[in-house]
Amino acid sequence: MKNFLGFVSFVLIIGGISGLVSDHLWGLHLFGFVRYLIPAGHQTAGYFTMIGVGVLLALGVALLDRLGERD
Repeated sequence: MKNFLGFVSFVLIIGGISGLVSDHLWGLHLFGFVRYLIPAGHQTAGYFTMIGVGVLLALGVALLDRLGERD
């Protein structure tokens, strides 16, 4: 489960960064499917939110991993 959540956090972070770069510099989408998660007209806020959720999920996975080492 931790591997899956780590992958999802990776996709959210990279997809959000890619979305911000593609909206403001050029049209290359690394993970093109994540743009369908963002409402029309709210791309910048949506991509920042994706990055934030991805970071929080990655921190949660790291915390679970750390708690698992303690046992």
